[in-house]
Amino acid sequence: MRTLRNWAPTLVWLAATVTSVALASVALLPVLRTAPAGAEALASVRELRRDDAGDEPPSVTTPAPPIPSSPPPSSAAPSATAPSAAATPTRAVGAQRTTTRDGWTVTTDAAGVATYLRSFRVEGGQTVVRASRGRVHLVTATPGPGYSAKTVQDTPDNLAVFFLETNHHFVIHVVWRDDAPFAQVSEVGG
Repeated sequence: MRTLRNWAPTLVWLAATVTSVALASVALLPVLRTAPAGAEALASVRELRRDDAGDEPPSVTTPAPPIPSSPPPSSAAPSATAPSAAATPTRAVGAQRTTTRDGWTVTTDAAGVATYLRSFRVEGGQTVVRASRGRVHLVTATPGPGYSAKTVQDTPDNLAVFFLETNHHFVIHVVWRDDAPFAQVSEVGG
């Protein structure tokens, strides 16, 4: 007969798995909410199966809107925590400085406004994201063979790019927090 000691590792693993699924579900709730008016809603797996005619899906490309020259009004107090300082040496480009911080290429203009740019490559495709002044913008999203690309952006500071295939997808989720973009890449299924 098995004792509780024999079952303990299995129970710990089960609790950790349930906790991980619950946290991932809560983290994705803002992304999975209804898309803003005029935006394409995320397709269900059934719709994707119907749309899959065996040919490679087209690339999704959305031009990023220009960043305004004056800072937007802020109602929140500045954050006491700074983003990670893992940065490469600064390179001057005209009146701009360029550094790399946490995988993001950061360009700071003469006025001190930082613009972040980063490319994400996963098995399902590649996307480029730009962020500045509390806003996150999709630059491009190109799905890999057999995948389709969908984006969801319910607020200007929250963007998710999905690369989808039947029963398998990748999510690149970027949010603006603590005065810098934060990205999380997830794989579901497979």
